[in-house]
Amino acid sequence: MGLDAAWLNTAARPGEDPRAWVLMRDWLQFRVGEHIDVDAFINGGRFVLETGDPVLADDVYRSNVFVWFYRDLPDEAPVPGDIPVLFRDDRIVVVDKPAFLSTIPRGRHVRESVVVRLRHELGLPELTPMHRLDRVTSGVLLMSIERRHRGAYQTMFQDGEVSKTYRAVAPVRQGLELPTTVRNHLRKVPGTMQAEVLAEKEPNSDSLVEFERALTPQEEAVLGGAPGRAIYRLTPRTGKTHQLRIHLWSLGIPIEGDPLYPETRDVAIDDFTTPLQLLASELRFTDPVDGRERSFVSERALPLVAAN
Repeated sequence: MGLDAAWLNTAARPGEDPRAWVLMRDWLQFRVGEHIDVDAFINGGRFVLETGDPVLADDVYRSNVFVWFYRDLPDEAPVPGDIPVLFRDDRIVVVDKPAFLSTIPRGRHVRESVVVRLRHELGLPELTPMHRLDRVTSGVLLMSIERRHRGAYQTMFQDGEVSKTYRAVAPVRQGLELPTTVRNHLRKVPGTMQAEVLAEKEPNSDSLVEFERALTPQEEAVLGGAPGRAIYRLTPRTGKTHQLRIHLWSLGIPIEGDPLYPETRDVAIDDFTTPLQLLASELRFTDPVDGRERSFVSERALPLVAAN
């Protein structure tokens, strides 16, 4: 199905008394009973031990045992658009992610994620992204095919050895001197929608912003609204959450179609009509496994239009 199984371990947590549980069923009810019909899962053989045996209703509780299961998935609106494969060999897959598709299964977006879709479509059960793009961002995404190669590519990103180029559509601001580098301290608190700038702290984010060209009248017509927009070339040297979106906003040129910056807009979860005009357009690196120079370019072009 493309989604990894969830697992639990019966080892008691701090403050828990394992003597409170007589049966494995009792412990499962305690751990996941608020979210899962434990009896239905047991009767259906959906809780499985490491041995491959199902958990039975009368199994006695045992400490430090792993239990595996697949969650029931919520209904999701299908995200329009394919996921073109730009490159594939025996180690990596590079794809051109559409807007509105989550990189990894998360929250309300599980089936409709790059990982789950492509594991199923390509028959690659260990396929894993080596970096992430926001759900509303489009463009080049690198994925590792097998677990044994993940470390090399993940380390490459962590060490800043990947050159990334983005492009974005944003307003033209008279008097803005470009190119310019934006540096500030960004913090994204879990559970909040927007990241924040902490002016009193040392910068932890760095982006080069360059003017590329003004939109043509035809491109302006595609977007609608007031004219006076341009394409900007963006080179992030760090990879903080919402970094480019905040950096352009801080320059007074928020990215076209952004539902979060400068202000949050209520957008229905199944509204795919207005893509964020931010494209991860290029990815370049020296392959950490074979030393080859790699360069991948998105086949998408700004301004982005809604997929059918």
